[in-house]
Amino acid sequence: MNTNQSTLRQLEAIIPDAASTELLPRFRQIEHHFKADGSVVTEADHAMQKQLMTELQKHWPTIPLLGEEMSEAEQQALMEKSQQGLWVLDPLDGTSNFAAGIPCFTVSLAFMRDGEIQLGLIYDPIRQECFSAIAGKGAWLNGERLQAAGSELPLSKCIAQIDFKRLPPEMAASIASHPPYSSQRSFGSGALDWCWLAAGRVHLYLHGKQKLWDYSAGQLILREAGGQCCTLEGDVVFQGKLESRSVLAALQSKHFVEWREYVLKKNRRH
Repeated sequence: MNTNQSTLRQLEAIIPDAASTELLPRFRQIEHHFKADGSVVTEADHAMQKQLMTELQKHWPTIPLLGEEMSEAEQQALMEKSQQGLWVLDPLDGTSNFAAGIPCFTVSLAFMRDGEIQLGLIYDPIRQECFSAIAGKGAWLNGERLQAAGSELPLSKCIAQIDFKRLPPEMAASIASHPPYSSQRSFGSGALDWCWLAAGRVHLYLHGKQKLWDYSAGQLILREAGGQCCTLEGDVVFQGKLESRSVLAALQSKHFVEWREYVLKKNRRH
């Protein structure tokens, strides 16, 4: 499969159409259940995954799809056997928001080949915003280039996106008590967090545990927009594995250096 603008245009047609058919009619109209790990799942998650699997197979029949709503054994088998590349899909990121009627959820799709994410797309059906990126070629929001610009904003005036519940408790309490930033948000959709950071709507990001389908497309979009990220241990986030990863990120380089120094110091202490 070619990871180029032509492929991106096809995906930008397929995913919004599927979201319009499978997600939006079910929004505020559906019951939810809990998976074994305590996360929420709805009929919409399964319907969207099934629809996208069908559509992607029509256009790229040799590329298998790894979806969130598969068993771990199925996911691991796909990771080991995919020779032509692999789609990585979260059919509904922000399911608990969706189930509660909160209009903050997305569809996240990435294409992985040779151990790297080569293309990513995250679609927000409520705002009709499509964030996308191609490795080495840039990131876009509805076709407009995303690019980090220089900023004179000090860290103390930044807005941070932080998922406190997945951080080590002592670290979370310490950051909440003595934040180096001005204010904090948590939107409930990890994929959307990456996008809003890449778009400069917030400045800093911290999350204690994301799965492969949560960060695959988002970390590429942020990187291609000029942002930077690492784990709480200072390692690269994406390693081409199913294991969950922590995320520390910022759009501006100077913010990233200061934010990383602050957070990694907290992590060493706790």
